[in-house]
Amino acid sequence: MTARPMKHSLTLHGHRTSVSLEASFWDAFRTIAAEQGETVNALATRIDAGRQGDEGLASAIRVFVLQHYQRK
Repeated sequence: MTARPMKHSLTLHGHRTSVSLEASFWDAFRTIAAEQGETVNALATRIDAGRQGDEGLASAIRVFVLQHYQRK
């Protein structure tokens, strides 16, 4: 397993963007989306809508994943 971020494309509000996350975060993000009955794009859009200030989308996703598993 590599800790090097991997870039994937997402569609938010009809626009393509790319996000770089480590493989473990991508796996966890996909699992959470499936558990919540959402697509990865829909979950990313929801996270994007809740971002504050200049917080990057990749950072927001990492924090979301971490908080999800901390609540469990």
